[in-house]
Amino acid sequence: MPSDLQPESPQPGSDSSFAGICPASYLAQGLLSEPATAPETLFGRARVSKLGLRGALWGKGRFYDLIWLVYSAFFVIDPVERHSRVAWIEFSVFYALFLGIYIGLVCVRYRRIQYFLLLALGILGIAYYPFNAGSCGSFIYVCALIPFVTESIPVSVGTFIVTAAVMMAEGSYLHFSPWSWGICGFMAVAVGAGNLVAAQRMRANLKLNLAHEQIIHLSKVAERERIARDLHDVLGHTLSVVVLKSELAGKLMDRDPARARHEIVEVEQIARKALTDVREAIRGYRSEGLVAEIARAQKTLDAAGVTLECGAKPPHLAPAEETVLSLIVREAVTNIVRHAQASRCRLEFAANGTGTALVVEDDGRGGIREEGNGLRGMRERVESMGGQFRIDSAQGTRLLIEIPPQTASQ
Repeated sequence: MPSDLQPESPQPGSDSSFAGICPASYLAQGLLSEPATAPETLFGRARVSKLGLRGALWGKGRFYDLIWLVYSAFFVIDPVERHSRVAWIEFSVFYALFLGIYIGLVCVRYRRIQYFLLLALGILGIAYYPFNAGSCGSFIYVCALIPFVTESIPVSVGTFIVTAAVMMAEGSYLHFSPWSWGICGFMAVAVGAGNLVAAQRMRANLKLNLAHEQIIHLSKVAERERIARDLHDVLGHTLSVVVLKSELAGKLMDRDPARARHEIVEVEQIARKALTDVREAIRGYRSEGLVAEIARAQKTLDAAGVTLECGAKPPHLAPAEETVLSLIVREAVTNIVRHAQASRCRLEFAANGTGTALVVEDDGRGGIREEGNGLRGMRERVESMGGQFRIDSAQGTRLLIEIPPQTASQ
C-alpha cells in the first residue's frame, strides 16, 4: 500500500531542501511489490451487497487495514530534524486530520463520501507540503486508494496524472529538489498503477465468484423444481388410483367380497410402489418405459370407467425422452380421472424426421382457463428438452407434445 516520501532538509521552502535522495528511494522495491497483495488488505475482498462490487471495504478486518499507516512514519522525519515546537504542532494538526480522513476511507462504504475524503486528503497534502516536504506521501496515499474507491479506469488514471502533476508543480514552485518531487511523483503513479491492476483483478475474481454462486443457486432451484415435478406427477397419479380403487372396494364390499379384497390388495401394491417412486424421484426419476406406463394408464382409466384408445405402439426413444413422455402420460391420465369427467381417452404417437409427437385427447368438459401445477410441470419438462407443448380445450382437452430429434440422439 502507499508509502510516504520525506525530505532530508529541516527547512521547508529553502534551496537546500532535498539536497540528497529522499528516504522514499529506499522503499521503492517494497512499494512496487505491495499492490499484488492489496486486494487482501485495504478495500480488499469487497463483499457483494446492495452497494455493488465496491461493497464493503474490509480485507481481513478493520484493524488489519490500519497496517498501511506504517508508511505515514515518514511524515515525522521533518519535525524530528527541525527540532522545532512549531513544527511538531503543525505536524500534530496535520496528522490528526490525516488519520481521521484515512479511518473515514476505511469505514465509509458510500462512494460519494469516499471521493470527498480523497479530495480532502489531497487538499491536506497541498496545504501541508510547504511546511513538511515529507507530506508528499499524502499524494501517494491518494493514488494508492483511488483504484479501490472507483471501478472506472479512466477516473483512476486521471487521478494519478492530476495528483502527480499538482504535487510536482508545487514542489517545483517551492524550490524543492527535483529528486524529491520527481521520485515522489513517480512513486505515486507507480503505486497507483500497481493497485489499479490489483483492484481490477480483485473485482474480476469477485464477479467470477458471484457468477459461480449464482450457478450453484440456480442448480439447487432447478433440482428442487425437478423433485417437486416428479413428486407431483408420481404421487398425484398414485394417490388418484388409490382413491379410485378404495372407493370401488367399498362399493363391492357387500356385493362381491372377493373382488373387493382383490382391489384392496392392489391398493396395497400401489402404495408400496409409490414408496419406491418417491425414492426414485429424490435420486432422479427414471420411468419403466412408455409401454409399462400405458399399461398402468389402462388400469387407472378402467377403474374410472374411461375407455383408452391407443392405436400404435410407442416408438423407440432415448431414455431421457421416454422418461419425459412417460411422466406426461401419467399426469395427463391423472388429470382426466380427477377433472375431465370424460368417457374416452386417446393416445397417439408419431415419430419422423422432425422429431417425436404425442397426442393425449379426451372427450371431457375441457375449458381449461389456467394451467395448474400438473400442466405447468408438463410444459417445463418439454421446454427443457427444446420441445413444444400445446393445449386445446375448446371441446374436451387435447394435449400436443413435440420433441425435436436431436434430443433423442443426446
